[in-house]
Amino acid sequence: MAELKGHIRETQVRAALAVNSELVQLYWRIGRQILQRQQQQGWGAKVIGQLAQDLRQEFPEASGFSPRNLKYMRAFAMAWPDLAIVQQAAAQIPWFHNCLLLDKVKDPAERAWYVQQTIDNGWSRNVLSAQVESGLYHRQGRAVSNFSRTLPAPQSELAQQILKDPYTFDFLSLGPEAQERDLERGLLGHVRSFLLELGKGFALVGSQYHLEVGGQDYYLDLVFYHLKLRCFVIIDLKMGEFKPEDSGKMNFYLSAADDLLRHPTDQPTIGLVLCKSQNRVVAEYALRGLSQPIGVAEWQLTRALPAELRRSLPTSEELDAALGAPELPEA
Repeated sequence: MAELKGHIRETQVRAALAVNSELVQLYWRIGRQILQRQQQQGWGAKVIGQLAQDLRQEFPEASGFSPRNLKYMRAFAMAWPDLAIVQQAAAQIPWFHNCLLLDKVKDPAERAWYVQQTIDNGWSRNVLSAQVESGLYHRQGRAVSNFSRTLPAPQSELAQQILKDPYTFDFLSLGPEAQERDLERGLLGHVRSFLLELGKGFALVGSQYHLEVGGQDYYLDLVFYHLKLRCFVIIDLKMGEFKPEDSGKMNFYLSAADDLLRHPTDQPTIGLVLCKSQNRVVAEYALRGLSQPIGVAEWQLTRALPAELRRSLPTSEELDAALGAPELPEA
């Protein structure tokens, strides 16, 4: 019975994806028609308004043909001029995910990247919005590391891509006197949000993970296993600026972990020093002569904005009162 239920659920998911794909492709074709009519009749013609009226008269039971949604269809066709690419990528995510990306991401390459990440990670619309707002595209793979010298290809490239700089922990509230254990407890208290920020593939093994080396006790802040890289990942949390000695400490941890934790089929353990700030030149020098694969990245509670800009920004309530629901222009 359980197997049968599983087949039913899988079929329901495939059916829903197929319906979504057909709907997105239909909206693309409508968008192309709008573009062609506007080119023929002139951009000042009320093409969208007339089309919305005609479609609602012909299909009164159908939703999705409002002037606003038709404007999204036109924008969608402009953003994705090749139907083959639409079928391979944009049609694999829900329509309103595509609308969100049209609103928030103007660069075509960046938009395509978010589409692929949504497909790979199964992001909801809210998660996708949060990833765009946090600038994930510009943070992914930017951590300082020595992976190219300490890991074989393609492991080094994959390892580099799983690390970000900076990491955004906007789900935490830490006071100015917070210590590293407070940061660790906060991350573990919001482990779902923490894992989402780390990215797909991280599985938590433990915190303050005990290792005994030479009769002495050592405790690793956070230990993960990455399912795609097939290796342990050790994270050392720092409340202050990165210091060269932090890399030496991590080098020691990784050597010990490879002997005490690593299975013969595992890839070499990777370390990430996660600090409040860093000088990238200092970090690069600190990692240069080390034999173990280490990355250095910053963490922040919110994306940094200049103080004067933060003070001048309206609140969400003020924006709602002033703007209401925005309308896309016809041309």
